[in-house]
Amino acid sequence: MLTAFVKGFRQLADPRVRKIIWISAGLAIAVFIALWGVVGFLLTQTAIFTIGWLDTAVDVLGGLATLVITWVLFPAVLSGVVGLFLDQVVAAVEARHYPSWPPPRQQPIREVIAATLRLLAVLIVLNIAILVFLVIPPVFPFVFYAVNGYLLGREYFETVALRRVDFATARAIWRRHRLPLVTAGILIAILLTIPVLNVVVPVVGTAAMVHLWARLQTTSLTQSRSSG
Repeated sequence: MLTAFVKGFRQLADPRVRKIIWISAGLAIAVFIALWGVVGFLLTQTAIFTIGWLDTAVDVLGGLATLVITWVLFPAVLSGVVGLFLDQVVAAVEARHYPSWPPPRQQPIREVIAATLRLLAVLIVLNIAILVFLVIPPVFPFVFYAVNGYLLGREYFETVALRRVDFATARAIWRRHRLPLVTAGILIAILLTIPVLNVVVPVVGTAAMVHLWARLQTTSLTQSRSSG
């Protein structure tokens, strides 16, 4: 697992991914500013919580509440938006480390956009839902990283897997190897909450997931030979 992420960080030196890094940096800034504005507007115009005292506290805290909620939603939204550009990162990792792999399947752009939008919507909705755990500070980090680990692990896995297999096959592989993939997702979620570093995390996470995919394929092939 850690080896995959170390290789992912090393991929940052690849000239082929530098453009995506700049895209990630620009989108990170734009996403944060946009979220700040939207969250600030919603907090002043609507009642976010059904608990009266909590909603009052949010209104009173104002800017601090906006910052906290923006930071909670930031990893999900950034990953969803940058995800549209990560196919080039996957291609660069495959070319460098796995040149013997066959060409990827022709993935319809509609499939890419649909998968990205679907997961982005789920990420945002669930992250808004878990805000209620803010009233239990010791519990919130565990819920936050567990939920985002699951969803980000799935998002990055599908980015890599759907280049090679169809959706049904990818879903079956996800279910069979959910534990290591969710663990990778949790690590990605943690890195996405670290300022400055989170700019390159989508690229690193994608590269790491390619290496995890390669390991899963090797494991599956070994198991097939053993059972045969």
